[in-house]
Amino acid sequence: MLPGLEAADLPSDAIEVGRISDAWGIKGWFRVLPYSADPEALFSSKRWFLMPAEKGAKTFSGVAKLAIVQAKMHSGMVVASARDFDDRTAAETLRGARIFVARSSFPTAQKDEYYWVDLIGLNVVNREGVALGTVKELLSTGAQTVLVMDCDQAGKTIERMIPFVSVYIDDVDLPGRRILVDWQADF
Repeated sequence: MLPGLEAADLPSDAIEVGRISDAWGIKGWFRVLPYSADPEALFSSKRWFLMPAEKGAKTFSGVAKLAIVQAKMHSGMVVASARDFDDRTAAETLRGARIFVARSSFPTAQKDEYYWVDLIGLNVVNREGVALGTVKELLSTGAQTVLVMDCDQAGKTIERMIPFVSVYIDDVDLPGRRILVDWQADF
């Protein structure tokens, strides 16, 4: 294991939130490519769990815990520093590493705000009680977010999309694993 990294087990609620793209500066900082437009999970967690890059050189194996000293926005990009990474050469050893954060360490969402990861797998039902599918992903179209669902229809799996906006979304019940919508099955 590299100096500054500690062997660890991936938390059961770990979510992949980004990857380390490259070293930044000469004092051990590194650039991070977040997988979210709002990288609050990266900023709020002081423990990141790393896995080696899927492609390219691998400087470590298994799961490693990285103690974050600081993570922040700088000139439109996310940069971070970690304990025991004091120079550019050390930071370069992290290039490509996948970053995971325990879901339990995410900041609390505000009323009517949801983390996409929490919506995936929820059942979508309309006001008439008709099952419309299960959320498999979300898309950002710029103007709005869209729920993408798989739905079984006459023995075939079809894809259905519903804009995730208040005019169509009546209720999101995370504990009940259900989204109630004003949407018809034939839309």
